[in-house]
Amino acid sequence: MSLYMGKMFLVRTFAILAALVLVLQALDLLSESGRILAHPGNGEAEVWRYVGLRAPEIVARFLPFSVLLGTILALSQLNQNSEVIAMKASGLSAHQVLAPLIIAALGVAAISFAFNERVVTRATSTLEQWKKVDYGPLPIDRGDRSNVWVRDGDHLIQVQQVRGRGDAIQLFGITVYERSGRTLRSMVTATRGVRDGDGWRVENAERFDVASGAITKLGTVRVAGGVRPDQFTLSSVNADGLSFGALREVISDLRQAGRPTKALEGSLWHKLSGPLSSVLMPLLGAVAAFGVARSGKLFVRAVIGMALGFLYFVADNFAIAMGNLGAYPPFLAAWAPFLLFFMIGEAVLLRTEE
Repeated sequence: MSLYMGKMFLVRTFAILAALVLVLQALDLLSESGRILAHPGNGEAEVWRYVGLRAPEIVARFLPFSVLLGTILALSQLNQNSEVIAMKASGLSAHQVLAPLIIAALGVAAISFAFNERVVTRATSTLEQWKKVDYGPLPIDRGDRSNVWVRDGDHLIQVQQVRGRGDAIQLFGITVYERSGRTLRSMVTATRGVRDGDGWRVENAERFDVASGAITKLGTVRVAGGVRPDQFTLSSVNADGLSFGALREVISDLRQAGRPTKALEGSLWHKLSGPLSSVLMPLLGAVAAFGVARSGKLFVRAVIGMALGFLYFVADNFAIAMGNLGAYPPFLAAWAPFLLFFMIGEAVLLRTEE
């Protein structure tokens, strides 16, 4: 019976997921295909490349929805066929009836976490970089950071590529916008830069004077005194594009640099609570399994199960938003909705069936 229920649950879950991904990917492609094909030289291959990079993110986002709907469909069919009544008549409690689905959902959560770590983070990171170049040619991704902007007093520094960490980092494609207040006075460009004391030594530098229009060869000079290495490597962190281990290292580096990490800590905890939400779905959708189908309330029970599941996702997104704003502590922002709806699901199950 456990294998029968687990197979029924998994087949419906992944069938719904495939349908959702197909529809949502098609809708997303309608809005992005024009931008992709607008770049000279792009064609069908680039459109399929976008699909390959976007689909993992859609799968990760809507897998818990699919688990919820798969649970409700499976339990509704079992209820409709009086199989739940037969199981309860044999002496099984409501929790024992749900146990195969919860165990199967635990396996789905493990697969989801591994998929997020190995596939989704890499695809998301690559897609974000591709969007920054307007779907043009993308440089080989070696884990380096590209198109980094740093503020140095009134001046702005743009670096096309940053390699390495700490004092060993190297800057490539450097442009320093030298300003007086909000007025641009000159631009210093250089091909390469390395750490030099509390500043940066750049090579093959040139200065363009805005007022005169003259270009002056500077050679090797020192710029950006007081700008720390972490300002280049940690200037912008995309938590969705980093694995759990990589994000934890970034948070540690930010703490050492004395910079705020609360929002990233919430995202770190959510990398665990997000996949585990699949385990919660059989409990929230369990209301559809019980009650006599001939009473005519099976549809109402299914709607109640869906409402509980969708309320969880609303609460989860709200808590993460509050965590990003600093209103909730990181641990609370990631785990409070999970624990709250676990207690709600248990209370409904105990009240109605146990």
